[in-house]
Amino acid sequence: MNSRELIQVIAKACDDKRADEIVALDMQDVSLMADYFLICHGSNERQVQAIARAIKESMDEAGIHVKRMEGFEQARWILVDLDDVVCHVFHKDERDYYNLERLWGDASKVEIQIAGNSR
Repeated sequence: MNSRELIQVIAKACDDKRADEIVALDMQDVSLMADYFLICHGSNERQVQAIARAIKESMDEAGIHVKRMEGFEQARWILVDLDDVVCHVFHKDERDYYNLERLWGDASKVEIQIAGNSR
């Protein structure tokens, strides 16, 4: 599975847990950290944890190793490191504060297909 396909699987897992404002950024030309960022948020700590857990479970099903997951206990900003793809699962307040989309404004957005809908 390539990184673009992986983004779609992760986005579906996030959408299944009703994550808000799912955005994927192509980081290949702007950062050495990862090829793609996937950013989303939940409205409370329990939902943020459920989204991160769904990402991990979908990766386990696909046979892909989650390199690292940080911030799960606090559930304000959970980072799920999949090597070429890094997922940022925010609590809404933290997403508004850190505004990664603006910080990485040079990165282009990747179209996400979820259940026949484009985002």
